[in-house]
Amino acid sequence: MALYLNNALYLDWQTLALRSTALKVTEGNSGGLVLIDKIPEPAELATGDRVLDCRGRLVTKSFGCGHHHIYSTLARGMPAPKKIPVNFKEILTYVWWTVDKCLDLEMIEASALASAMYCAKNGVTFVIDHHASPFAVEGSLDTIARAFDQVGLAHLLCYELSDRDGAEIAEAGLAEHERYLAAGGQGHIGLHASFTVGDNLLKRAVALAEKFNTGLHVHVAEDRADQDDCLRTYGKRVIQRYADAGVLNLPQSLLVHCVHLDEAEKQLLRNSGNWVIENIESNQNNNVGQANYGQITDRVMLGTDGMHSDMLRSAKAAFLSGQPIEGVGMDTIYRRFRNIHRYLAEQGFQGDGDNNLVILDYDTPTEVTTDNFLGHFIYGLDSSHVDTVIANGRVIVENRRLTQVDETEILGRARELGNKLWGKMQRL
Repeated sequence: MALYLNNALYLDWQTLALRSTALKVTEGNSGGLVLIDKIPEPAELATGDRVLDCRGRLVTKSFGCGHHHIYSTLARGMPAPKKIPVNFKEILTYVWWTVDKCLDLEMIEASALASAMYCAKNGVTFVIDHHASPFAVEGSLDTIARAFDQVGLAHLLCYELSDRDGAEIAEAGLAEHERYLAAGGQGHIGLHASFTVGDNLLKRAVALAEKFNTGLHVHVAEDRADQDDCLRTYGKRVIQRYADAGVLNLPQSLLVHCVHLDEAEKQLLRNSGNWVIENIESNQNNNVGQANYGQITDRVMLGTDGMHSDMLRSAKAAFLSGQPIEGVGMDTIYRRFRNIHRYLAEQGFQGDGDNNLVILDYDTPTEVTTDNFLGHFIYGLDSSHVDTVIANGRVIVENRRLTQVDETEILGRARELGNKLWGKMQRL
């Protein structure tokens, strides 16, 4: 079966070359994309083939999220915490660690379906997620994977290992990774920040990553408190601790935030070839500061940290915030926006092939060209222009509606379980 896109204005995501063309899209991890002069005549189409008329709309590669927390989906509008946080550690204690302790598998499923829905409708077809639910660990990764599969998104998952909830839950987290990866799941080994991870757990996490030929997905120096604790407890800074433990030897490792690094740590990162994930809106929301990523490495990609599921929004925020701190150009932010594709291809992860596309209904008052596309990317395009999304060669959003699942049902279930979550949080 093939999907044909007629009358497309195709944008090559790497070169920004624009071409009016027809496209042939084939399904699956081995499927792909071919530019063709014209689509076949109706009599020449095979059974199951389909033709979409793009009517001159902009067609390009779909988007990816380098760091998400789908478990935060049901937190939107939740009641205020019992104590108003005054610093980053209190934000974790009274907000996010309260949320994750109350999650059960039903809530995780509802969160994942709603998050996947928002991702898809925003043009995101690949999500790298970092999950936490200390009292619902077993089966959590499969629950998220099934939800994302239902909507049609590819994914790279992990569970957030930590010693903060005790040895039994840490063991459950290790077992969940082992089970999920041994069964063929695509993922990392997840870690929370250094200040909640002891040496034994860190060592075992690295060994598990080595066993399954993957990397760690870990929060790094998001707040100065992480560095302060590491220096006080281990006599070294966070990146040095991870380097000594072997985290940086794993090319698949993702280091999230990296707001508070010194020059020696930046050099360690540059030498490692690992990737750093920027989550500027979350950093601003938590008032933890802002990094100059250009001084760290050019291997930077963008995430949302669970704030939302809109990567175009994240790119604009990174550009506007990055100008005074880094002096970034539009080209730098576009490269960070697209670096997830380079990472996934470099490490051989599946689900982000050329047959992942977005059709944008972008009726602009000014011409779009190769030379000025970046100006449209920053100042014009937004998620409201996402009309149709193709994931792994299949249409998963058409005319701005999901095709594989019922949006009304997803949102109704999410609201029901959101209220259940909030009630549990109040009783905690």
